[in-house]
Amino acid sequence: MELSTLDYGFIIVFFSIVLGIGIYVSKKSGKDSSEFFLSGRTMPWWLLGLSMVATTFSTDTPNLVTDIVRTNGVSGNWVWWAFLITGLLTVFVYAKLWRRSNVNTDLEFYEMRYGGKPASFLRKFRAVYLGALFNIITMASVTLAAIKIGGIMLDLEPWETVVGAGLITVTFSALGGFKGVVYTDFLLFFVAMSGAIGAAYYLVNIPEVGGIDALMAHDIVKTKLDILPDFSSKNALIMLFIIPLAVQWWSSWYPGAEPGGGGYIAQRMLASKNENHAIGATFFFNIMHYALRPWPWILVALASLVVFPDVASIQEAFPNIAESKLGQDLAYSAMLTKLPSGLLGVVLASLIAAYMSTISTQLNWGSSYIVFDFYKQQINPKATEKQMVAVGRISTILLMVLSAILALALENALQIFEILLTFGAGTGLIFILRWFWWRINAWSEIAAMFASGVISIVLKTTSLGPFLFAEGTGVFPDWSEYLFVVLITTVIWLAATYLTRPESKETLRSFYKKIQPGGPGWAKVVNEANADGVQIANNEKWSVPQGITAMLLGCVLIYSIMFSTGYWIYGRTTQALILTIIAAVSAFLLIKAWNRMKGNLL
Repeated sequence: MELSTLDYGFIIVFFSIVLGIGIYVSKKSGKDSSEFFLSGRTMPWWLLGLSMVATTFSTDTPNLVTDIVRTNGVSGNWVWWAFLITGLLTVFVYAKLWRRSNVNTDLEFYEMRYGGKPASFLRKFRAVYLGALFNIITMASVTLAAIKIGGIMLDLEPWETVVGAGLITVTFSALGGFKGVVYTDFLLFFVAMSGAIGAAYYLVNIPEVGGIDALMAHDIVKTKLDILPDFSSKNALIMLFIIPLAVQWWSSWYPGAEPGGGGYIAQRMLASKNENHAIGATFFFNIMHYALRPWPWILVALASLVVFPDVASIQEAFPNIAESKLGQDLAYSAMLTKLPSGLLGVVLASLIAAYMSTISTQLNWGSSYIVFDFYKQQINPKATEKQMVAVGRISTILLMVLSAILALALENALQIFEILLTFGAGTGLIFILRWFWWRINAWSEIAAMFASGVISIVLKTTSLGPFLFAEGTGVFPDWSEYLFVVLITTVIWLAATYLTRPESKETLRSFYKKIQPGGPGWAKVVNEANADGVQIANNEKWSVPQGITAMLLGCVLIYSIMFSTGYWIYGRTTQALILTIIAAVSAFLLIKAWNRMKGNLL
C-alpha cells in the first residue's frame, strides 16, 4: 500500500501542529513541577474531559475491540463496558474528594490517609510499581498496536515504527509537560474521532461488504450482533456478563478505570479549577467514552469478518507479517488498507493521534509518580523545582525506551488486557472503602497489592493455573480463575486489616478534617474526637446516598444511549426508540438528582 502526496500532507501538517504546541508551552511548563505535571490546577472541565477521552482512544483500543468482537461477538465488550459503573461512582462520589485533597499525585494520598513507615513504603513502592512497571506494560500494549498498524499499512519493520512514533511523542511530552499533553489532546480528540467515523462509514460500504444492510444479513456477522450475551450459554453468560457486572467493576484495578478514581484520571481531577470542574470532566469523559465512541470500531470489526473471516485469511493477505504478531486484533489494521487516498491520510493521522495522546499521558503521569513519590521522597527530599522538572523529563524518556523494548516482545492487545485485569484483581474494594471506613490502614493495601500480584504470577507461570482452571481439563471452570484471585486477595487484606493496628488518632482526624468524607464508617472517629473536645466534622450532609442514586441514573442514561445507537445502526427501530425514550427520561431524572446534590455544575 502506498501513501499519496495528499496523505503525507495530512500527516506532516498534523505532526507540525503537535510539535508546535509542545514547543509553545515548554517555557511555562518548565517553570515548576506543579506546572509541568498539573498545569497550575487551572484547567476547565471540558478540556480535561476531552483529554481523558483522547487518552483512552489509544491505538490498541480499536485492536482490542476488534479482537473481542471477532472472538466473542459485540456482547464480549461487557468486559470493559462494566467499568462504566466504576467511572460514574468516581464522578458522583469520589471526584470532589480527590479535588479536595489537593495532592500532587494520587499516591501522595497515602501519606495523608495513612501514617508512619508503612505509608511511606506504600507510596514509594507504588510509585515504581505503577509509575514504572504497570505504566511500561500499558504503553507497550499501545506501542504493539502501533507496530501492527505500521506493519500492515506502511510495511514498516517493528523497530522503524517504534523509533518513528516514539521519538516525536517523547519529544513533545518532555517539552510541554501536562499542559502540552492536554492542549494537544484537544486536537487529537477531533482528529481521532473523525478518522474512526470516516473509516467505519467507508469500510462498511466497500463492495466486499456491500453496505450496512448486507453486513447485518451476513451469516457470520449475524451470530456476532447481540449486545447481550446468549443467556442459554452458561459460560458466556458468566464470563462476559455476570462477572464484569457483579464483580469486576469494583474488584479490579485497571488503568483508566480504577475503583474510586486514580492514575491519570485522578491527575486530571487534581488539575481542575475546583470540585465542580473535576466532576464535570469525569462525567463528560464517561459519556464520550462509553456512549458515543465504541460503535465506529465495532462496525469495522464486524465488516472485517466479511473480508477476513479468520486469521488465516489475514495471513494470506499480508504474508510479510511475523507469525508472532498474527491474531484477530490485526483485522482492524488490515481493513484500513482498503481506504482511499485522502481518507487514508486522515485515518493514519487519527491513529497517530490516538497513539500520541495515550503515550504522552502515560509518560507525564508515570514520571509524576517517579518525581513526586519516589525521587523527592527517597532520593532528594530537598530537590529544587528545576531539578524536579529535569528528573521528570529524563524519566519521560526512560519510560518510553523501556516500553518500546517490551512492545517488541508482545503478541496481542487482549493478552495485555487480561494480564492487567488479573494482576489487580481483589484490590479494587480497598480503593472504594478507604475513603469511608476508618479501619483500613496501610497494611491493608500492602497485603492486597502483594497477594494479588503473587497469586496472579503463580497462576500464570506455573502448572497450577492450567491444573485448576484450564477449560475442559481443570478442576474448576476457566472463568473461576478471576473469582479465585479476588476471593483470596480479599480474605488476605481483610485479615491484615484486623490483625494490624489502626492508624493513629492524629492521622485519622487530620484526614477527616481535610476531606470531610462523612458516613457511618467514620462515626467512631468523629465521636471520639467530639468526646475529646476536638471538632473535625463541619456538619456537611453526607452526599454518598444521593451520589449512588445519580450513579445508577447515569448508568441507565449512558447504557441506553450506547445500546440505542447500536439498534439504530442495526435497523431495529422499535428497540432503538424504546431505549432512546429511556435515555431521555433518565437524563431528566439525573439532572434533577444532580441539582439536589450540588446545584448547577458550572
